[in-house]
Amino acid sequence: MRHRISLCALALTTVAVTATGCGGSGSGAPDASPSPSPGTTSPEDLCATIITRWAGRIYDTGDSTYGDYQSMGLSNGQYLILREVLDAARVERRRESVGAGRKLITRQARERCAERYRDGGPSTGPWT
Repeated sequence: MRHRISLCALALTTVAVTATGCGGSGSGAPDASPSPSPGTTSPEDLCATIITRWAGRIYDTGDSTYGDYQSMGLSNGQYLILREVLDAARVERRRESVGAGRKLITRQARERCAERYRDGGPSTGPWT
């Protein structure tokens, strides 16, 4: 019984060391630090993506309301950007065309989100 416990402890230690990358490469040299995930999205890109998606959906339906920002997964600041972008797109649609309004949504969402997160984003809380 004691032998089984020792083997289990050894197996768990081996798995833990291998999973955390502490086991080394076997050559005596330490393993390189893991690189960031290639799927990581910057805050400004995430902001622009979600605002573009919601603005496009609201714009295409012709809805004059905006909806609840929390159910959209937006912060208050992102919601303000959404409203400003949609207002400008609606003006552009009346002035130019539906397509011009869509292009404006994409451009302004990207610009406004880049500005919002230029210094790393808001620091007063997650919903600002």
